[in-house]
Amino acid sequence: MINRWIKNIKKRLQGPHAAQILRNIESAKGKTNPKLFKLSDEYAQDVLGWKGFAPWLYVYSAMAGTFKEGWIPETYYTFVVVPKLNRDYGKISHLKPLPNKLFATHYFPDVAYFVNGLWFSGNNEPLRAEHMRDFLFRNDERIVFKRDASLQGKGVFVLSRESFDPAQIVSLGNGVFQSFIRQHPYYSDMMPQSVANIRITTVVDDVGNISARASYLRLGRHGDTHVRSSSNLRIPINPANGELDAVGYLATWAPIDRHPDTGITFANRTLPQYDKCRELVLRLHHEMPYCRCIGWDVALDEQNQVKIMEWNGNHPGIKFTEATQGPSFIGLGWEKIRPIRKTNPNRKR
Repeated sequence: MINRWIKNIKKRLQGPHAAQILRNIESAKGKTNPKLFKLSDEYAQDVLGWKGFAPWLYVYSAMAGTFKEGWIPETYYTFVVVPKLNRDYGKISHLKPLPNKLFATHYFPDVAYFVNGLWFSGNNEPLRAEHMRDFLFRNDERIVFKRDASLQGKGVFVLSRESFDPAQIVSLGNGVFQSFIRQHPYYSDMMPQSVANIRITTVVDDVGNISARASYLRLGRHGDTHVRSSSNLRIPINPANGELDAVGYLATWAPIDRHPDTGITFANRTLPQYDKCRELVLRLHHEMPYCRCIGWDVALDEQNQVKIMEWNGNHPGIKFTEATQGPSFIGLGWEKIRPIRKTNPNRKR
């Protein structure tokens, strides 16, 4: 089993992602000091147990211009940390109609659901397909549909009364209809065409304490109806006070000091109601402490109300915040975790 596990990681590492990001960073910052690669190799082997975890440490080192003990490589996090700390409880975040029920809250802007061939209101009242258009668009001209397992902006559809087609939803499969958020003017100034969201990563430590460890702002680009990982801008946020970093990053990880479409600069900006956003996700995590690492996508509407757009317990990625803010997870003991070895209970001993 351990050999199969290593084979799966090697397959992932053989992809171009970390290597391409490293090339992109070096094209902007210059070549990375080889000593940092050596330190990354040694740390991956001696602390994390396998040299193959080093490539994401190369990325972090290239971004920071130094090596920092305590960094968690994305692959180690994906294949070792998350399977141990979240297990099957994280996987339920793929089921989009469940959050308001799981968290006993109304902060997810759910309007209706399509699940297993049936239509429901946000209160789980059964509806008929022929009535859905009038039901969904009774208060707004736009609605958002997110199918199960949608992530990184994929599987998300912004629909109008004219474009809504029940047959299309049936073909897409189970999912949630959410109200279209009219965002706070602060974010509309930055990019009016799509709703900005704040990613906040919260964790549960070994004695049950919950804390916010990392945060960044995601902005869409001109022509996008919603924020997509393939094209978004990301700007680090100080998780203690909501202040934006002066430098943000394109999807290619190229540094930028302003939005290329609107010209809004990032320096000397503090996000409105950030404390409120952070405190809400910490409170919600107390409702689901079994999932020990969660990434929350949070929006602020024009009425200063916080809306939770997504929660991700299956793979709430950390590579961007580790590279720009990390190490963010020191003191949790993650570096001591080793891969889960599944065994056959019927195997003779």
